[in-house]
Amino acid sequence: MFTDFNAWLKSGMDNGWISPPVCYTHDGIPMSITEDAEFTDGSDPCIHIIRCYEDAEQKEQIEANSFQTVYRNPFRYNTDEG
Repeated sequence: MFTDFNAWLKSGMDNGWISPPVCYTHDGIPMSITEDAEFTDGSDPCIHIIRCYEDAEQKEQIEANSFQTVYRNPFRYNTDEG
């Protein structure tokens, strides 16, 4: 259905399923006013983030350093990578 990652990402943005990519380090996490207030008041609302890898080497390095990217992956058993 999609020819490349950019087409897939654009479809998500065009359909309102995702935000445009932002940098957590420089832009912060996109939050609603309610989530921002909850966070400021000491609550910890769950805000889901998807990390885009630059290449297979970066993916491997991040997975080696961040176990959450492995155990939270519901698709890990459905890929050709094993």
